[in-house]
Amino acid sequence: MRQLLRLLIIPGIVWVLGGCTEKLEPKPATYSQILTGTDKKTWRTVSFQIIDDGQASPVTPITQSGVDNCITDDLLTFYANAEHKLEASEGASKCTSTDPDIYVTDSWALVNANATVEFYLPVLNGKYPWTIKNLTASSLTVEYYFQDINASYRFTLNSTTK
Repeated sequence: MRQLLRLLIIPGIVWVLGGCTEKLEPKPATYSQILTGTDKKTWRTVSFQIIDDGQASPVTPITQSGVDNCITDDLLTFYANAEHKLEASEGASKCTSTDPDIYVTDSWALVNANATVEFYLPVLNGKYPWTIKNLTASSLTVEYYFQDINASYRFTLNSTTK
């Protein structure tokens, strides 16, 4: 009888003690968390590539693009707030000394279903819907597909904040 009681009590204790703990499951970061960090995250354009009719140009550093250096070092800050605030700001060099540090305040929009993010890009001086090709904590590669021709622009940005 004692043997039977032990066989019932031991599994019961294990079940009670084991059933009280919550299984910890990792929560993968979403695109928006990687893009903005917990509060805000700043990015700088580092390279571009043109894809024309399936033929890709070499990856070119943005500093060798022919765009004025006072634009190629500009920064984009994505905020993790409800408004999805975006700021474009001057980098180390300003085009004119009277330019404000923050020269564009806008918003960004993300659609996880098709991995697109819409935001202003200083190098092109416009807001475009970008397809996310790659997004890590330190690098973002996006591509804009032209609708009327078989061509696209691909840009890579690196995070300047952790």
